[in-house]
Amino acid sequence: MQEYIILFFFIITGYLLGSIPFGYIIAKRKNIDITKQGSGNIGATNVSRSLGPKYALLVAVLDILKALLPIYIASYYISNDWYMLFVIIAPMIGHIFPIWLNFKGGKAVTTVFAAIFYITGWKALPFLVIWAIMLKLIKIMSLTNLIIILFIPIWFWIETHSLPYLYLGLFCVIMIYWTHRENIKRLIEGNEKKIVK
Repeated sequence: MQEYIILFFFIITGYLLGSIPFGYIIAKRKNIDITKQGSGNIGATNVSRSLGPKYALLVAVLDILKALLPIYIASYYISNDWYMLFVIIAPMIGHIFPIWLNFKGGKAVTTVFAAIFYITGWKALPFLVIWAIMLKLIKIMSLTNLIIILFIPIWFWIETHSLPYLYLGLFCVIMIYWTHRENIKRLIEGNEKKIVK
């Protein structure tokens, strides 16, 4: 019973921390309602369009940390990969459906990066470099994310040989494609905006 209480605690904590809308908060401090700018999304990409790359980087880092914090703390109390699967997913759900913003949030890319950091450790750093190079070449944030997320399930499996983490990778793919459904539509129509000039 105690392990289920601990699991429930970290799932709720992860969701609530994941719900913190740093993009909205930081933009608001600049007297900008980010939900009414650009795509209306609270994530780093839309913040970049409204406030510039410096603030976008700040939002991205904070969004990664808000997901990493409950995951790492939970890992000291939970050793079961199946349980950790739900703990890792919780901040992602919070980011997409934040209770503080009427359940209208971001696209969870940064919280997926948090999962990558947790599962792959230092190998996440060269991964970030690869992602940045791809973005520089492709020049479209959404397309870059949609391509690179496809490699996550097999990478998680290679790193852990854990079925729960393989499922986590597959969940990340489905989630990212779902949250980017409007971007996919614009990509097909040739109307998706470039983030790098």
